[in-house]
Amino acid sequence: MKEEFKLDSELLAKAVVRLMKRDIFVRYKQTGEITDEDWEFCERIDWHPVDELPLKEEFVKRLKEARKETPTRFNSVDEFFEAIK
Repeated sequence: MKEEFKLDSELLAKAVVRLMKRDIFVRYKQTGEITDEDWEFCERIDWHPVDELPLKEEFVKRLKEARKETPTRFNSVDEFFEAIK
């Protein structure tokens, strides 16, 4: 009987998290803001409403262009840091 109760509790917890995420996401889309309480929840589950937004077309273009470029190889970490200066 205890295992059955545990499974139901897990299912309920997942459903509550899903509903809270949905509510936060809808309010974020409407206002562009997150309350302190919502932010605390998001931090606890390592999630942010922006994660649910589609990628911007500009970003998708840049990713596609980067994919076509030849990757740069570095022989050391120092060489990498010199290149990004």
